[in-house]
Amino acid sequence: MNQFQASSGPAVAYADTETRATFLIQTYLNLLGSICAFAAIEIYLFKSGMAAAIAAALMGTSWLLVLGGFMIIGWLATSAAHRATSLLAQYSSLVLFVLAESIIFVPLLYMAQAYAPGVIESAATVTLVGFAGLTLVAFLTRTDFSFLGSVLRWGFIVALVLIVASALFGFNLGTFFTVAMIALAGGAILYKTSGIMRHYPHDRQVAASLELFASVALLFWYVLQLFMSRR
Repeated sequence: MNQFQASSGPAVAYADTETRATFLIQTYLNLLGSICAFAAIEIYLFKSGMAAAIAAALMGTSWLLVLGGFMIIGWLATSAAHRATSLLAQYSSLVLFVLAESIIFVPLLYMAQAYAPGVIESAATVTLVGFAGLTLVAFLTRTDFSFLGSVLRWGFIVALVLIVASALFGFNLGTFFTVAMIALAGGAILYKTSGIMRHYPHDRQVAASLELFASVALLFWYVLQLFMSRR
């Protein structure tokens, strides 16, 4: 994250107490707004009946195309949020990413609602409690979790290879993979929270909230899959 320091000024860790507090408050308010917007979009899609059409369309096409498109959108949104100089451009990137997440979640939520009633609420509760707990660990211990960076990068590369292989050859990754992805998502929350406290410039609170939202969404995705596998 040092490249952002070079383009946007010193890291927030070197700012005064008031600036750091403002940065963190804005970051987590943006995160809360993103989660609420995600929930509101999903509720609208399901109540309007659009979710069924979206689920059918996504499940009827190659999952690799969907995954590839989602990864491109995620990369573009994250890059734009980090590099944009105006708040409007940063928030536009965050909105784009939340919309993309909302759409790609529809098939999983549709199946959960149809075959495992009540599991969505349970998975959402566990996700939020887990995120809150990991955030407290990062803030209270003030440990620098940057050492997790290389572990996470390799972990996600291996996961991506396995996901592509499962889509191409039609095998089930199983519960162990789901649990491993939950652990990776938890590690990403610790890593990104630690990075936000230490390395982000004070004017990149939107990019920080986008990074956190991505990790929360990943955690929810696999917690929900784990709950569904137990039904």
